[in-house]
Amino acid sequence: MAEKTAIVSPLPGIFYRRPSPDSPEFVQAGEAIKVGDVIGLIEVMKNYYEIKAEEDGVVDQFVVGDEELVDAGQELVTLTK
Repeated sequence: MAEKTAIVSPLPGIFYRRPSPDSPEFVQAGEAIKVGDVIGLIEVMKNYYEIKAEEDGVVDQFVVGDEELVDAGQELVTLTK
């Protein structure tokens, strides 16, 4: 049986799934990711922080939408291992 894990936001801010408005999303649901892959950005007061995968897996789903306000510790993405 596949194990599920989550990537959580390390800080509160706005979650972005792409590096700029006219760029493609960092990753899509169903894609395999590796440790260190950027899956999104969190903006805090015009500073952007990369959210990176801390383990290998397949993106199951994005729990929050693009440009959605998130809290520290909130799930952003679920992974299947």
